[in-house]
Amino acid sequence: MEMENQIERGNSSKQDLISETKPGLGCCGWILIAISTFFTVLFFPIMIFFSIKIVQEYERSVIFRLGRITARRAKGPGIFFVLPCTDSFIKVDMRTVSFDIPPQEILTKDSVTISVDGVVYFRVSDPIASVANVTNADYATRLLAQTTLRNVLGTKNLSEVLSDREGISQSMQMTLDEATDSWGIKVERVEIKDVKLPQQLQRAMAAEAEASREARAKVIAAEGEMNASRALKEASLVIAESPSALQLRYLQTLNTIAAEKNSTIIFPLPMDILSHIIKK
Repeated sequence: MEMENQIERGNSSKQDLISETKPGLGCCGWILIAISTFFTVLFFPIMIFFSIKIVQEYERSVIFRLGRITARRAKGPGIFFVLPCTDSFIKVDMRTVSFDIPPQEILTKDSVTISVDGVVYFRVSDPIASVANVTNADYATRLLAQTTLRNVLGTKNLSEVLSDREGISQSMQMTLDEATDSWGIKVERVEIKDVKLPQQLQRAMAAEAEASREARAKVIAAEGEMNASRALKEASLVIAESPSALQLRYLQTLNTIAAEKNSTIIFPLPMDILSHIIKK
């Protein structure tokens, strides 16, 4: 539906332009055309080199006859014929063109100054409109891309600029495509290349991220200590139910110490044994 609306707007702009050229060339105009045609036929072997023009596959030619556009459709690719002295033509490149948007100092919605640059891909969709409706379609599109970048990012918060680049690119593409439709320009793609933050803001964000990581580390360590204490509590209850389990644990500990080739061995003595010795 959106593509149909764009096509209708492009056709209407071209029809409005051609409707202005519908009035006749006038008596003098037809006389000049007749004279030009007469001399072209008279000196055909020579004039053929001035009358036949060739455009490449990726080019189109807009022909002006006595300053008026001659047809509803641009000529090309291939060979076409012009009348010397009365006809002139402008070649239009139909290939996709890309350009970089210079870094723009932008104040975001939350009052943060950032520097943003991008890249735009566009092509000429209507050669007649690109020639007749704007002086320099390429230069005009470049300037409009810069202002559009400022306007779109000025309505976003810093977090949205950093996280929603794809949405910003689509919004810019739609805005540019709609604005340049009357110029015969089709904006195919817009991309945000880089977002540069002030040094102070970068240090503040780094400190905030570091503090957040430290807080999470402390929470994880506390949870580990709590789980370890619960496990020790359960182990002590099991050992209290079976006194021989403590001896088995002691032997296992000795085996572990011996495997490490230690020369010092600690013998733990139960408190009940020491109490009997003290009583005697």
